[in-house]
Amino acid sequence: MRLHATIGDHEFDVDIRIEGSRVLASLDARRYEIDLQHSFEKRLVLINDGHVFECRVDGIVESGSPVNVTVGTNHYAIALADPKRLRSAITAGAHGSGAARIAAPMPGKVVRVLAESGSQVEAGQGIVVVEAMKMQNEMKSPRAGTVTVKVEVGATVNGGDVLAVVEEN
Repeated sequence: MRLHATIGDHEFDVDIRIEGSRVLASLDARRYEIDLQHSFEKRLVLINDGHVFECRVDGIVESGSPVNVTVGTNHYAIALADPKRLRSAITAGAHGSGAARIAAPMPGKVVRVLAESGSQVEAGQGIVVVEAMKMQNEMKSPRAGTVTVKVEVGATVNGGDVLAVVEEN
Protein backbone atom coordinates (compact mmCIF):
# COMPACT_ATOMS: atom_id res chain seq x y z
CA MET A 1 0.00 0.00 0.00
CA ARG A 2 1.42 3.38 -0.96
CA LEU A 3 0.86 6.15 1.57
CA HIS A 4 1.86 9.79 1.82
CA ALA A 5 3.50 10.59 5.18
CA THR A 6 3.98 13.98 6.79
CA ILE A 7 6.33 14.04 9.76
CA GLY A 8 6.76 17.55 11.11
CA ASP A 9 7.76 19.68 8.11
CA HIS A 10 8.94 16.72 6.01
CA GLU A 11 6.86 14.82 3.46
CA PHE A 12 7.53 11.32 2.11
CA ASP A 13 5.94 8.63 -0.02
CA VAL A 14 6.00 5.32 1.82
CA ASP A 15 5.28 1.81 0.54
CA ILE A 16 3.97 -0.39 3.37
CA ARG A 17 3.20 -4.10 3.36
CA ILE A 18 1.93 -5.91 6.44
CA GLU A 19 2.57 -9.62 6.85
CA GLY A 20 1.23 -10.77 10.21
CA SER A 21 3.25 -8.95 12.88
CA ARG A 22 5.90 -7.85 10.33
CA VAL A 23 5.76 -4.48 8.62
CA LEU A 24 7.83 -4.03 5.48
CA ALA A 25 8.31 -0.37 4.58
CA SER A 26 10.21 1.47 1.83
CA LEU A 27 10.99 5.14 2.22
CA ASP A 28 12.96 6.66 -0.64
CA ALA A 29 15.82 4.17 -1.20
CA ARG A 30 15.71 2.85 2.39
CA ARG A 31 13.97 -0.38 3.32
CA TYR A 32 12.79 -1.32 6.80
CA GLU A 33 11.65 -4.65 8.17
CA ILE A 34 9.94 -4.10 11.53
CA ASP A 35 8.46 -6.62 13.95
CA LEU A 36 5.44 -5.03 15.61
CA GLN A 37 4.09 -6.18 18.96
CA HIS A 38 1.24 -4.67 20.97
CA SER A 39 2.30 -4.30 24.58
CA PHE A 40 -0.78 -2.62 26.10
CA GLU A 41 -3.23 0.23 25.47
CA LYS A 42 -1.83 2.53 22.74
CA ARG A 43 1.70 1.18 23.27
CA LEU A 44 3.69 -0.83 20.77
CA VAL A 45 7.08 -2.47 20.74
CA LEU A 46 8.96 -2.08 17.45
CA ILE A 47 11.95 -4.30 16.69
CA ASN A 48 14.10 -3.18 13.76
CA ASP A 49 17.49 -4.69 12.94
CA GLY A 50 17.97 -5.92 16.52
CA HIS A 51 17.03 -2.57 18.08
CA VAL A 52 13.94 -2.40 20.31
CA PHE A 53 11.82 0.76 20.47
CA GLU A 54 8.85 1.44 22.73
CA CYS A 55 6.25 3.48 20.87
CA ARG A 56 3.05 5.23 21.98
CA VAL A 57 0.37 6.58 19.63
CA ASP A 58 -1.92 9.34 20.96
CA GLY A 59 -4.94 10.27 18.90
CA ILE A 60 -7.25 8.62 16.42
CA VAL A 61 -5.52 7.35 13.30
CA GLU A 62 -7.47 8.67 10.31
CA SER A 63 -6.24 9.31 6.80
CA GLY A 64 -4.59 12.73 6.65
CA SER A 65 -5.14 13.57 10.34
CA PRO A 66 -2.01 13.99 12.46
CA VAL A 67 -1.40 11.84 15.53
CA ASN A 68 1.26 12.26 18.19
CA VAL A 69 3.76 9.42 18.21
CA THR A 70 6.37 8.98 20.92
CA VAL A 71 9.31 6.68 20.21
CA GLY A 72 11.49 6.42 23.31
CA THR A 73 11.85 10.07 24.38
CA ASN A 74 11.32 11.55 20.90
CA HIS A 75 7.94 13.06 19.95
CA TYR A 76 6.61 13.30 16.38
CA ALA A 77 3.44 14.63 14.77
CA ILE A 78 2.73 12.13 11.99
CA ALA A 79 -0.02 12.13 9.38
CA LEU A 80 -0.53 9.29 6.90
CA ALA A 81 -2.80 9.72 3.91
CA ASP A 82 -3.86 7.42 1.13
CA PRO A 83 -2.99 9.38 -2.04
CA LYS A 84 -6.25 8.18 -3.66
CA ARG A 85 -8.26 9.68 -0.80
CA LEU A 86 -6.02 12.75 -0.82
CA ARG A 87 -6.83 13.37 -4.49
CA SER A 88 -10.52 12.93 -3.67
CA ALA A 89 -10.29 15.44 -0.80
CA ILE A 90 -8.52 17.96 -3.01
CA THR A 91 -11.17 17.50 -5.69
CA ALA A 92 -13.77 17.92 -2.98
CA GLY A 93 -12.30 21.29 -2.04
CA ALA A 94 -11.55 20.17 1.51
CA HIS A 95 -8.92 22.82 2.03
CA GLY A 96 -10.53 25.78 0.31
CA SER A 97 -13.39 28.04 1.24
CA GLY A 98 -16.87 28.10 -0.25
CA ALA A 99 -18.48 24.94 -1.61
CA ALA A 100 -16.80 21.56 -1.13
CA ARG A 101 -17.52 19.02 -3.83
CA ILE A 102 -17.52 15.36 -2.82
CA ALA A 103 -16.42 13.32 -5.82
CA ALA A 104 -16.45 9.59 -6.57
CA PRO A 105 -12.89 8.23 -6.27
CA MET A 106 -13.52 5.62 -9.01
CA PRO A 107 -16.37 4.24 -11.11
CA GLY A 108 -19.05 2.46 -9.09
CA LYS A 109 -22.65 2.33 -7.96
CA VAL A 110 -24.34 4.41 -5.25
CA VAL A 111 -25.64 1.93 -2.66
CA ARG A 112 -26.69 4.33 0.12
CA VAL A 113 -27.36 8.00 0.62
CA LEU A 114 -26.70 8.88 4.27
CA ALA A 115 -27.70 12.56 4.29
CA GLU A 116 -30.69 14.41 2.84
CA SER A 117 -30.29 17.46 0.63
CA GLY A 118 -30.70 20.61 2.70
CA SER A 119 -29.60 18.97 5.96
CA GLN A 120 -26.78 20.22 8.16
CA VAL A 121 -23.70 17.96 8.28
CA GLU A 122 -20.55 17.93 10.36
CA ALA A 123 -17.01 17.48 9.08
CA GLY A 124 -16.33 13.74 8.71
CA GLN A 125 -20.02 12.78 8.55
CA GLY A 126 -20.88 10.14 5.96
CA ILE A 127 -22.83 11.47 2.95
CA VAL A 128 -22.89 8.78 0.23
CA VAL A 129 -21.70 5.16 0.00
CA VAL A 130 -20.32 4.04 -3.37
CA GLU A 131 -19.62 0.39 -4.17
CA ALA A 132 -16.69 -0.26 -6.48
CA MET A 133 -15.04 -3.61 -7.15
CA LYS A 134 -17.19 -5.25 -4.43
CA MET A 135 -15.95 -2.77 -1.79
CA GLN A 136 -18.04 -0.04 -0.24
CA ASN A 137 -16.50 3.42 0.16
CA GLU A 138 -18.19 5.93 2.43
CA MET A 139 -17.71 9.44 1.10
CA LYS A 140 -17.53 11.88 4.02
CA SER A 141 -18.05 15.60 4.29
CA PRO A 142 -14.75 17.50 4.43
CA ARG A 143 -16.38 20.31 6.44
CA ALA A 144 -19.49 21.34 8.33
CA GLY A 145 -22.27 22.94 6.32
CA THR A 146 -25.44 22.38 4.32
CA VAL A 147 -25.34 19.41 1.95
CA THR A 148 -26.89 19.07 -1.50
CA VAL A 149 -26.86 15.44 -2.66
CA LYS A 150 -26.52 15.08 -6.45
CA VAL A 151 -27.10 11.29 -6.77
CA GLU A 152 -29.70 8.68 -5.89
CA VAL A 153 -29.38 5.09 -4.67
CA GLY A 154 -28.73 2.81 -7.66
CA ALA A 155 -27.02 5.48 -9.76
CA THR A 156 -23.88 4.48 -11.65
CA VAL A 157 -21.06 7.01 -11.29
CA ASN A 158 -17.68 7.55 -12.92
CA GLY A 159 -14.48 8.50 -11.10
CA GLY A 160 -14.54 12.25 -10.47
CA ASP A 161 -18.34 12.59 -10.72
CA VAL A 162 -19.70 15.02 -8.11
CA LEU A 163 -21.84 13.09 -5.59
CA ALA A 164 -22.68 15.98 -3.25
CA VAL A 165 -21.81 19.57 -2.50
CA VAL A 166 -21.37 21.00 1.01
CA GLU A 167 -21.86 24.77 1.37
CA GLU A 168 -20.35 26.56 4.35
CA ASN A 169 -22.87 28.10 6.72
